[in-house]
Amino acid sequence: MRTANEPAEALIVPPDRSEAGRARLVVIIGALSAFGPLSIDMYLPALPALPHEFGGNASQAQLTLTACLLGLAVGQVIAGPLSDRLGRRRPLLAGVLLYALASLLCAAAPTLPALIACRLLQGLAGAAGVVIARAVVRDLFSGAEVARFFALTMLVNGLAPILAPIIGAQMLTFTSWRGVFVLLALIGVGLLALAAWGLRESLPAEQRRTGGIADTLSTFRALLTNRVFVGYALASGLAFAAMFTYISGSPFVLQSIYGVSPQLFSFIFGTNALGIVAASQVSGRLAGRVGPRRLLAIGLGYAALGGLLLLAIVLLGGGLAGILFGLFLVVSSIGLISPNATALAMAEQRRTAGSASALLGVLQFIAGAAIAPLAGIGGAATALPMALIMACLPLAALAAFLLLARPQAEAGAAAA
Repeated sequence: MRTANEPAEALIVPPDRSEAGRARLVVIIGALSAFGPLSIDMYLPALPALPHEFGGNASQAQLTLTACLLGLAVGQVIAGPLSDRLGRRRPLLAGVLLYALASLLCAAAPTLPALIACRLLQGLAGAAGVVIARAVVRDLFSGAEVARFFALTMLVNGLAPILAPIIGAQMLTFTSWRGVFVLLALIGVGLLALAAWGLRESLPAEQRRTGGIADTLSTFRALLTNRVFVGYALASGLAFAAMFTYISGSPFVLQSIYGVSPQLFSFIFGTNALGIVAASQVSGRLAGRVGPRRLLAIGLGYAALGGLLLLAIVLLGGGLAGILFGLFLVVSSIGLISPNATALAMAEQRRTAGSASALLGVLQFIAGAAIAPLAGIGGAATALPMALIMACLPLAALAAFLLLARPQAEAGAAAA
């Protein structure tokens, strides 16, 4: 029974287990998780045009990606622990509103440095949707159901990298990159309405953490000294960094070196994103029959294979078809890696789901922000930097998984 001073949001409504209720939750969580690909992918076809408008080179233009990735990383460190203290709903709605406003600022940016600063703010705000969506899933589900639900949400957020570059490329036929950010602002308003209507508070007041910064730092310290958690987080983060390298480098490699048009590039990009969705659905169907550790190992293995194949094709001077096949293997592997690494890393983190989700996101986006600009070192003259990075990162992810993410015998038996 609620006391007079207890906020209404402390009344936690049990999740609707009906098919319609589950589908609604999948749509909302999937859409909120799509802030990253929406913010990054929609203006990718216009990325090569930025140096022409503002001056500078490919690496400087890619700093607009780096700023957004950095914002998505740092924002999760803020929003995740905040949601452990205040509940999920209020920080989420505030972040989505700020995202819409930041997108409008991006559209009005007068210089490249101003655009970079606005992209940082956009990433900071969008991080709330990404990190809190993962925490809500952990609040409501447990065991293999977490991995299965994350795989289902990729049906929704997997549409973002498929549709976003296509929409962005089509918008370039009648507007500039500024119009893309106006559309992102409108999408932010739509997601704010969707979350306000359909997402109830999932963290009971009695389960929230009451400490301040010291408690947050203590939680982060405990997670970072948990070898198994760090192993899964690094495996996921390094694999995502390979995908971000592809996101950053492929517009220049495919359009400038191989002569692909913005419209064809968006089709190629969407095909690779469809591979992520397909792999995630295979993972979801196998969850409960095949352990998440085994599915994660398979995903990391074929990401490493794809990266090595891509590097070999570039070194041997292979054609576009071989490049596209190698890229497809690396990118689509995320559909196996992401839901299983996330479920495994957060398995024992119910009370600190927001903080654990934040650290997962930080490792993903910080690695991407640091490494993605390196893909442009060779400018528009060679694909070797992108290929080399995309070969090394999956190998490093596989090594982190094998060396660090080795649970104790009893936990390993449950997860294997």
